[in-house]
Amino acid sequence: MPRVTVARPGLPSFGAALRVWLRIGLLSFGGPAGQIALLHREIVETRGWIGERRFLTALSFCALLPGPEATQLATYIGWLMHGAKGGIAACGLFVLPGALVLLALSILYIEASGLPAVDGLFFGLKCAVLAIVLQALIRIAQRALRTRASLAVAVAAFVALYFFALPFPVVILGAAAIGAHARAAFLMPEGDGAQPDGSPQEGRAGLIDAALLADPSRPARLTADARRAAAACLALWLGPVAVLKIAVPGRFAEIAWLFSKMAVVTLGGAYAVLAYVAQDAVRHTHWLAPAEMVSGLGLAETTPGPLILVLQFVGFLAGARAPGPLHGLAGGIAASLLTLWVTFLPSLAFVFLGAPLVERIAENRALRGALAAVTAAVVGVIANLALWFALHLLFSRVTVVEAGPTHFDWPDAASADPAARVLAVLAWLCLMRFRWPVPVVLALAALCGLVLRLTAK
Repeated sequence: MPRVTVARPGLPSFGAALRVWLRIGLLSFGGPAGQIALLHREIVETRGWIGERRFLTALSFCALLPGPEATQLATYIGWLMHGAKGGIAACGLFVLPGALVLLALSILYIEASGLPAVDGLFFGLKCAVLAIVLQALIRIAQRALRTRASLAVAVAAFVALYFFALPFPVVILGAAAIGAHARAAFLMPEGDGAQPDGSPQEGRAGLIDAALLADPSRPARLTADARRAAAACLALWLGPVAVLKIAVPGRFAEIAWLFSKMAVVTLGGAYAVLAYVAQDAVRHTHWLAPAEMVSGLGLAETTPGPLILVLQFVGFLAGARAPGPLHGLAGGIAASLLTLWVTFLPSLAFVFLGAPLVERIAENRALRGALAAVTAAVVGVIANLALWFALHLLFSRVTVVEAGPTHFDWPDAASADPAARVLAVLAWLCLMRFRWPVPVVLALAALCGLVLRLTAK
């Protein structure tokens, strides 16, 4: 007897979902905040795929996970609609357009470096990046530092990183432990019926909500599907990393190991990830220079997709400069693909592992306290990153001062770059006072940098 396939009630087809995920992937500029707003507009407001309450619950769940929260939110919604293949498709189409563009820009960076026009474009981008990071710092601080305990954790995180160079994972995990233990000190009083950003908790139900109500066996099927997908993602992630680490030691094993560690411990979003990578790839292993790290962030800001794609640029430079037979352009491309693999496979695994428990996770006060403390620590992390960016952009000479157990960067005042200062201030005014979109500010800053470099000689 032929097998009969019953359509899921009210849900869009897999093909229709693919077209929407691709549209979102092509339009997802603006960092995590802009991407979450885009997802809300497309999925909740325009198409009604998911209700407001479930969307916000899913967002809280993704904020608890290491990795890019907007990408994981898309993955979770894709899984709710079409199982593991839906989650994988949503993640892939969210990431792929930006990854392809950034790979092309990374190749251009290597091949055309040293040309005055290219150097001018990247100089302007770096000045705009400083303004963007400062804007992110202010926005996150306004949301995260609502209690005295949160402020204390933010200051402690900054001091630990800037003056004592404590490992980034220690700072984040320490904040999480404090928040889970002393959650009452970090959580705002409840009962006002709104989310921290003022959005309502309730709203009309979506197609996913209706499908879950109409099909009582669907949650059990989705849970089994998620567990199988999580096991596959873990095997595909950890297997190659173990092979590289044990059988093929060298630069590519180091790349796989560094970004695998990052994928596990970097709670707090892309800017927190940058602090960890800057600490390791710039200060310890010297795969790239501070100015190149800022350039990579500028490139990631100009492309669609998650901001964490900046790691692809870091991996590309590390692979291009690798000792041994695989280096140059081929090494850069191979390392870029390896970086994407070990960055996003763990994100998929974390979503699939936790997805069946979302409703319970969102109500766990200990986890919410841990998240609140980590978010506060991220303010200190971003402040450290912003200061580090500013010193290496605005001054050509920065020395390390050692005083007892502390050691920190200190600029040479005589090496100040007036052009960088003026361009960074202009970018800041465009963002904060005139509210211009980030892509417009980046384009204008790049054009100004180009003019300055071409007219300097």
